[in-house]
Amino acid sequence: MIDVFVRQMSGFGAAYRRELGAYFATPMAYVFLAVFLLALGLFTWEAGRFFDTGVADLQPFFMWHPWLYMIFLPALAMRLWTDEASDGTDELLLSLPVGIPGLVLGKLLAAWTVAAVGLALTLPMWVSVNFLGPADNTAIALTYFVSLLMAGAYLSIGAAVSALTGSQVTAFVISVVIAFVFTAAGWPLVLSTVQGLFGTAFADLVARFSFITQFEGAQRGVLELRAVAYFTGFIATFAYLNCLWASRQRLG
Repeated sequence: MIDVFVRQMSGFGAAYRRELGAYFATPMAYVFLAVFLLALGLFTWEAGRFFDTGVADLQPFFMWHPWLYMIFLPALAMRLWTDEASDGTDELLLSLPVGIPGLVLGKLLAAWTVAAVGLALTLPMWVSVNFLGPADNTAIALTYFVSLLMAGAYLSIGAAVSALTGSQVTAFVISVVIAFVFTAAGWPLVLSTVQGLFGTAFADLVARFSFITQFEGAQRGVLELRAVAYFTGFIATFAYLNCLWASRQRLG
């Protein structure tokens, strides 16, 4: 059993180092981080009216995470497998005696690392909140943790779709559509419409699959195991689909 696991994960380290190096060897990672931080700052300080709340917390900051992740993270992940096809290295990569799960997880974790760097660069906001007044730092740390898990869920969508199509543009568009469905499912406007058409029970069921709904508990400073299980299971599901679609390419 252990031997099988080792064989399946044999390409993990090489794939992770290769993809992470590719991100920072080109302007992509730097452009992503700069634009992501700029957009997050604008939404927090301007649209979120951070200084108008009069409360020393990061609620106006975290409330925009799902919506910005929905756009930026598929853009970060769309190249993971499509670049292999465009560069003509997909056949060589998939013909190597390494496990597909190792390649999938290595590529996904590389993109996740770049997203984590983006989150880490927002830590000055956390510091600034402590200067404004007594902040609940435990709750803020918890929300950062769940936000990072949610980022992995968005990236898993983009990575899986990238293995399904050979075009970055197509991968981006499809990923954003899927991400929008799982994000907007918890939007009050959508829920009220679903409730009016299908009833309260069905609306509650739809809301449970929304990233917004699962993220709400963390925004209140509550660690909900269902949210951790949901995002972990979501990542595992799309990583499995990624393995299936990448294996299809190996089989020709």
